[in-house]
Formats: sequence, structure tokens, C-alpha cells
Amino acid sequence: MRPEILLQALVNGILMGGVYSLVSIGLTLIFGVVRIVNFAHGEFLMVGMYITYWLWALTRMDPIVTALVSMPILAVMGYFFYRALVRRVLGAPDLSQIFLTVGVSLVLQNFALLIFTANYRSVTVAYATQAFRVGPVSFSVARLIAFAVAVFLSLLVGLFLGRTDIGRAMRAVAQDRDAAMLLGIDPHRVYALAVALGAALAGAGGSVIMPYFYVFPTVGASFVLIAFVVVIMGGLGNVTGAFLGGIIMGIAESLGILFVGADAGVIVAFIILILVLVLRPQGLLAVRRG
Repeated sequence: MRPEILLQALVNGILMGGVYSLVSIGLTLIFGVVRIVNFAHGEFLMVGMYITYWLWALTRMDPIVTALVSMPILAVMGYFFYRALVRRVLGAPDLSQIFLTVGVSLVLQNFALLIFTANYRSVTVAYATQAFRVGPVSFSVARLIAFAVAVFLSLLVGLFLGRTDIGRAMRAVAQDRDAAMLLGIDPHRVYALAVALGAALAGAGGSVIMPYFYVFPTVGASFVLIAFVVVIMGGLGNVTGAFLGGIIMGIAESLGILFVGADAGVIVAFIILILVLVLRPQGLLAVRRG
């Protein structure tokens, strides 16, 4: 195999991995703070994709710009998702929490199927098919823009968690809820904001991939599978690990497609998941605590 083909596959994997990182950071943030596994996270991305599609179809708004609309809508959706549903099962057994989020996932999927039908929909923008070359490597403009937005938002999340009072409150609640309460932090307010932020990131991910992807009611299922693999790989609740894990997942998927075939993405995801669970269940990038 020629080196330029392998290099092209690596570049494609890194660009797609940035979007995986963005979606996975929202998922790991919700788990790290609220301690609940959100199986409806993929449907938040699906809603963001539909918002992007209809804004483009009705107003011809650029899909990247629609992230400014989808993010606040998904944030409000995530906030009420926590207040109305998640809050009621925080002290319940894990099985009840799983049933709740899986149930919400099925409701959103079937609601989208009822309203939008099962048709595949996509947007058409001028830069969707544009690319430029750097030496032997071709860079898709749409994928490069999506990667840049994903990296930018991921950095903002890191700064938010490390430099703002609300971000520090989230980290405090994630580390020790009782100690945080003694310091006057309302955990339920923090939980609601964490779910809202996680949903907003999923909505942004849905917007930035629309120039080169398509939306249908069950599209979230494939993305949430990859997101779970990324989160487990990076370490549950580890935001930095989720970002790096997304890049690794994108590269692994791209190489799998190159060496195995077009349907190898899900196969690679499951193989990585099994290997991580067997060899390092705490996550490849998790820090051991003595």
C-alpha cells in the first residue's frame, strides 16, 4: 500500500475523530457529574441534525451557523430532561436509570419517525464537495470546518470547567457531592446544567456533520455506540480522555475501512470496546488513584 493512501486515511480519521470527541465529551460530562449513563444522548444529536436540516431547508442557513441555534435549544431540552425525568431516578437502582434513558431514546426516535418519516435527508452547501491538497493529502473543507468547530468547542468546555465558578462547582460535585453541599453548592442545579451542557454539545455535533452526513430518525444509535466506546476508552467521566479517545476512535475506524472494507467502522468499535474492557477496564487514559 502506498504511503500517501495510509496518510490520507489517518487525516480522514483525525478529522472525523474531532466530531466523535465533541459528542463523547457531552456524554462523559453527564456521567462524570450526574453519575448516570444517558442512552438517549444519540437522540440529542439526532434532534440537532433535524434542527439544522429544517433551518437550511426553510431559510438556507449554513449548517455551521445553525449550531448557534441548535445548541441553546438542546441545552433547554437537556435541562428539562433532567428536571422532569432524570432527577426522579437519581437514587434508584441502576436498572431504573437505564430503562428511563433507553425509554426516552425510543420515544424520541419514534416521535421523529412519526413527524419526519424514515426518509434520509441531507443539506446541500457549496463547500460540501470542496477540498484542497497539501502535498499528497486531500483535505475536505466540510470535514475540516467540522473538526475546527469541534476542537474549538472542546477547548471552551475545558476552559469552562477549569476557569469558571460553575465549572469548578461541577468538578466539586463530581468528586464529592456531600462536601460540595457543605460548601453551599446545590447539586441538583449543577446536575441540570451538566445535562444541559452535554445535550448542547451533542446538538453542536449534529449541526457540524450535516454538510457531509444525512439525518434519519435512528441516526443517533450509530453515533452513541461510538461515543460509548470513546468514553470507556478514555475513562468514564474523563473529559480529556474523551477528546483523545475520539481522535483514536476516528483513526481506528478510518484504518478499518481502509484495510477491511466500508462496513468495518462498527466492527472496529466493538473490537476496541472488548479489548479495553478486558485489558484496561478503567480506561486507556484514566489515571490510577492510589
